[in-house]
Amino acid sequence: MLAESGARNAVFVGLNCAAMPLTLFAAGFAGMPFVPLNYRVTDAELRRLLGQCAPAVAVIDDAMASRVEGIVDVRILLRSAFETRFLDPDLAEQEIVDDPDQDLAVLLFTSGTTGDPKAAVLRHANLVNYVMATVEYLGSAEDEAALVSVPPYHIAGISAVLTSCYGGRRIVYLPQFSADAWVAVAALERITHAMVVPTMLDRILDAMDSAGEALPHLRALSYGGGRMPEPTILRAMATLPQVAFVNAYGLTETSSTIALLDGDDHRAAFASVDPNVRRRLTSVGRPLPSLDLEIRTPEGHCCAPGEAGEIHVRGEQVSGEYLHKSALVGDGWFPTNDAGWLDEDGYLYVQGRLDDVIVRGGENISPGEIEDVLRAHPAIADVAVLGLPCDQWGEKVAAVVVCRTAGIDQDALAAHVRGRLRSTKTPEAWFFRNELPYSETGKLLRRVLKAELA
Repeated sequence: MLAESGARNAVFVGLNCAAMPLTLFAAGFAGMPFVPLNYRVTDAELRRLLGQCAPAVAVIDDAMASRVEGIVDVRILLRSAFETRFLDPDLAEQEIVDDPDQDLAVLLFTSGTTGDPKAAVLRHANLVNYVMATVEYLGSAEDEAALVSVPPYHIAGISAVLTSCYGGRRIVYLPQFSADAWVAVAALERITHAMVVPTMLDRILDAMDSAGEALPHLRALSYGGGRMPEPTILRAMATLPQVAFVNAYGLTETSSTIALLDGDDHRAAFASVDPNVRRRLTSVGRPLPSLDLEIRTPEGHCCAPGEAGEIHVRGEQVSGEYLHKSALVGDGWFPTNDAGWLDEDGYLYVQGRLDDVIVRGGENISPGEIEDVLRAHPAIADVAVLGLPCDQWGEKVAAVVVCRTAGIDQDALAAHVRGRLRSTKTPEAWFFRNELPYSETGKLLRRVLKAELA
């Protein structure tokens, strides 16, 4: 149907469901990109993005169809009708297709936090190299089941389909994330594998406590998409001692994961009294052996171990490409715009987006380091650290805090930071909120706070 439609793109707008992987693979066979769109944007933005995809066939949740009616050269297929027609248990005979290595496989629009969303290009060769480098073909046991709760327009949602299918693992979809539903479905479906973002994990642990659920079948839990607070992962490992935790760091432009802190690394760090080993719980592990990774100074020189700079990555899974524009530099290197450093043993520590680094009096200060110290305070439930304009220093360190109890003394919080970090890293401005803004994929929207407070 897609191949005969005359469309340029196969679009998906909707919640997690079986129609999503069906459309993904059908688009690949039809030789057109799969384009999942963020249904959480405004109607005007959704219509604009869908219009950019025209001519297109768009599979859309029935309840969302009214938001996108009447767009020129966009054929709307209601998800209910699509599933009735194509979710057939009898497998059709497949035609042999030409090797589509360099064809566009997926277009993922960025979140647009710094401007208009742009479409990141992932080619079949990028995705195939990622999957084959990280997953054993049909290596999953028959009882394995993966719970997917990240949205379909996120790279983690794409990689979950591809890696699970290649490994032979059953996929269970949670249409939308809620901690109570996640725990209930995980127990009911005997989920063995799952991927979450840090903000999800904290809520899942609370829901497990409330329900008295231990999730005995869960074997592996990967997390990524944001900085994992050390207290949260320590609590998770204590609550789920049978689970192998994996920290997966990657980007849309790299076809997902480029570095892993695996289960053995987690257990070794958890049990160690050596501060250098224990510290690895705050790392994202070591780069995949199938790619190259370097830390570079602004002048382009490679950093020594322990020296911070911008993370650069190169490999077959790395696209580093947007529609009509490549972001690769030099000999195929992709500058990630993430700040980080490598230790002597090759473990990667990500400090956050370069845009988020606070420059106070010429000194580069990582917000994440200060946030980790504040989260260790028993009165702090959540915190964001950012730079605000300052006549004297250029920027000053500010902290936006969510407290567990009322009446917290900011002088005491400042003393807590000053006792563990030097005075230049101690917040000079304090703001108290009931909650912090996060994206639907669990990323702290630091720029939203900065715009409000600046």
